[in-house]
Amino acid sequence: MPSNQRPQPDEVDQLLRNAELRDELEPYFDESISRVNVQHLTLAAENEFLAAMLAWEHAPVLPIYRWFEPELRIPRPDTLNDQDLHEILWDVINKLYQKRIVLDFTDHLSDRELYCLIYRDILPAREKKIDWPNNYLHWDCTGPSGDPDIWLRYYASEEERQEWAETYRQPLPPRCPPPYRRRLPREPGANWV
Repeated sequence: MPSNQRPQPDEVDQLLRNAELRDELEPYFDESISRVNVQHLTLAAENEFLAAMLAWEHAPVLPIYRWFEPELRIPRPDTLNDQDLHEILWDVINKLYQKRIVLDFTDHLSDRELYCLIYRDILPAREKKIDWPNNYLHWDCTGPSGDPDIWLRYYASEEERQEWAETYRQPLPPRCPPPYRRRLPREPGANWV
């Protein structure tokens, strides 16, 4: 027996928005769209996913210091005493967070080491500036290649350490408490690091 139910106005709006998003994404269509099984998503969730993909495609690639108005330029580390460096460091950490940039794994670094990392590696890094409310850029501060020794020594759980040892068949570094505990701003809802 056919159903006489008419689509709700919100459903129609969602269907129209879905068609718009798919049309706009057509020039960028690749396997990343087809890998998502949208049959398991609500139409609203699918639209959210498609809109996030479109935001990614349209986002400019800029050095992080240019994400700010005015540009975020900080003094050279060697020109600062420890007190000034500490104050500027926390100001920069908070400014980065306002742009949804989260610094992960920093507790093994002194203030000066972290400041140098931000100055030398983070601010000049060219990244996609995605203006999307739930999008956070996580910066792994264990080193340019995500040094497993630092991660294993200071941050990995005992289970992660054992898994790594079994997988790579290498000895584990001793577990140590991080020497510079910080409470940095986190992505809302994040329960790690």
